[in-house]
Amino acid sequence: MSQVNILCIKWGKKYGPDYVNKLYNMVSRNLTLPFRFICLTDDAEGIDASKVEVKDIPKVGFADFDNREPWSFGHGWLKVTSFADPLYDLTGPTLFIDLDVVIVGNIDCFFEPEGEFRVIKEWDKKDETGNTSVYRFNIGAHADLIENLKNNKDKVLASVRNEQEYVTSYLNKQGKLQYWPAGWCVSFKRHCMPKGIMSFFKPATIPEGAKIVAFHGKPNPPDAILGVSGKWYRRVLPVQWVADLWR
Repeated sequence: MSQVNILCIKWGKKYGPDYVNKLYNMVSRNLTLPFRFICLTDDAEGIDASKVEVKDIPKVGFADFDNREPWSFGHGWLKVTSFADPLYDLTGPTLFIDLDVVIVGNIDCFFEPEGEFRVIKEWDKKDETGNTSVYRFNIGAHADLIENLKNNKDKVLASVRNEQEYVTSYLNKQGKLQYWPAGWCVSFKRHCMPKGIMSFFKPATIPEGAKIVAFHGKPNPPDAILGVSGKWYRRVLPVQWVADLWR
């Protein structure tokens, strides 16, 4: 296969530049295909520009996004800018990966299944909603969803809770939505943590066949390394494999 793109986005202060640099390192260890690694961001300080192509979060012709209206910062909405056309000089197959993940296996396979848009099936919902922690698309192929949001903002925001509900429901209506095979992308909280009281005695484990572990909500990877749950009702013992792989 010819060169592919790995794309991430960082805005605000929730995640530091170390998340970007470690994501690059994890990709470089687990992807054998030639790749470009691009980070869209509003703050490039601390990102290793010798490895990462650092670019501004693009203007998309929608004032709410281009002027950074407050709502556009919440619930992942700025990720919609990844669908801009053009997106700098990028072309071709692109794997978007959230910053709060740990890559635990080879990810060449994410470029193998056919389909216009591949995404995680949201673990906690029975409808079509996908989890956009990891999705694959061709650059510029879905710019119409930005235009639709621009022209129908109030209607869209009244009908969905977040960016991933909008993106995946919109593409599902077009017949373009497909999911990764079950087990490739897993949730740290739902699939790695022991159930119930066993979390007091056993650390989290990597499910067989998993490629990417998503740390949505709390804990984040550095919390898991230290054994900090971030929630009073959840016990997390220190997780050595996160320390070994998130670097």
